[in-house]
Amino acid sequence: MKEAFYISTALPYVNSAPHLGFALEIVQADVYARRQRLLNKEVFFLTGADENSLKNVQAAKEEGISVKELVGRNAGRFFALQKTLNLSFDDFIRTTEDRHVEGARKLWLACQKDIYKKKYQGLYCVGCEGFYKEGELIDGLCPEHKTKPELIEEENYFFKLTKYSKAIQGLIENDKVKIVPESRKNEVLNFIKSGLDDICVSRSAERAQGWGIPVPDDSSQIVWVWFDALSNYINALDYAEDGQKFEKWWQQNDENIIHFIGKGILRFHAIYWLAMLISAGLNLPDTIFVHGYLTIGGQKMSKSLGNAADPFGIAEEYGADAVRYFLLAEFSPIEDGDFTLEKFKIRYNADLANGLGNFAARVSALKNQFLETQLLKIEKTTNDKIEETEKTVARKLEEFKFNEALAAVWELIAFGDKHINQTQVWKITDLKLKNQIISNLTAILNSVAAILNPFMPETAARITHLKKGDILFPRR
Repeated sequence: MKEAFYISTALPYVNSAPHLGFALEIVQADVYARRQRLLNKEVFFLTGADENSLKNVQAAKEEGISVKELVGRNAGRFFALQKTLNLSFDDFIRTTEDRHVEGARKLWLACQKDIYKKKYQGLYCVGCEGFYKEGELIDGLCPEHKTKPELIEEENYFFKLTKYSKAIQGLIENDKVKIVPESRKNEVLNFIKSGLDDICVSRSAERAQGWGIPVPDDSSQIVWVWFDALSNYINALDYAEDGQKFEKWWQQNDENIIHFIGKGILRFHAIYWLAMLISAGLNLPDTIFVHGYLTIGGQKMSKSLGNAADPFGIAEEYGADAVRYFLLAEFSPIEDGDFTLEKFKIRYNADLANGLGNFAARVSALKNQFLETQLLKIEKTTNDKIEETEKTVARKLEEFKFNEALAAVWELIAFGDKHINQTQVWKITDLKLKNQIISNLTAILNSVAAILNPFMPETAARITHLKKGDILFPRR
């Protein structure tokens, strides 16, 4: 049997259309999924839309439309990223679907021994859909959304998170659930060691304005959106029905359940989600990869802050692969990176038009014009460089270092360009030597195409079929 990989993104809120910040996450996950498929692994790649948040209720009210209409429209925009960014996800789950609602209610009942009701007062950030302690605020504001939390006082259901504190700490310390990078692992451990509290897992139906999943046997309460949304990872696998997909991809998958998430939702995945799964007696994820944020002017790119860049417009002008390349190559995947259109254009022209595009055009022209025989066996120096690049890229991808993997590919391109410039093959009269050089260059180009397949699938396919006059990336 093939080794099975279950890969997921977080579910974005659909209070508005997607921005480039979410595109970063889903492109990273897509590259990882494509890479595993190329290695002949079996892959299930999931994404979707979180439709049950208060943010969606508020956004619909502002537009003067129903919540159902708003989430349906915006979920469609997120699904449209599949074509716009050439994504290969296998399923797209909406949290208003029956399979999700039934699964979320089933998980609640499976955790019911750890759920109790009490009156509570706390500071709630609608943007985060979570409570904050006073000490966690910055100048009285949510550290994530820079807004003042609401003081909420209700009787709600609570989950006994404190019961699982030591167990979760041990799992993370021993890398039974591996958090990448190490700095995020330490962040979670420090948070746990500072002392966990039981968490509120419902809100009144009145405050939720009737939107969301009712608590089983208590319609006066709505399941907290995070308890609801986190269950999507198993609900997409037919958890509600204990289906074969659930057994194969979750329960019997001991090494390759991988969540791609942003740093702002780390505690929800690395603490709350693990506790819920332990409480329900279910298998745990193996790896949580935590990426940084795209920022604009140093601020997190956010629909709430109104500084979001549009992936559809940029992809329409420059192409899906150009957007994919920029998101993967420009920034360290684990740190914040500031986006400007000027940076995008510089990277596009330098690396794609003048770098990859120019090298591919040169090699294709030399091959079409000067190759006299069948391609020859490539020389050892060239073969060694190709093998070194392939090993480096494989290692960097296993470490989720997408930018460093691409840097290695561009070193191979530079190696090929240098080979062209030094040999000046068009001046050589020795046919065997000329054919040998062109064979080396063709092997380099073919290797570049093969390695780039998960990163830039359309470009990889075009490289090996370039015809005279074809331009991969027109200069802008």
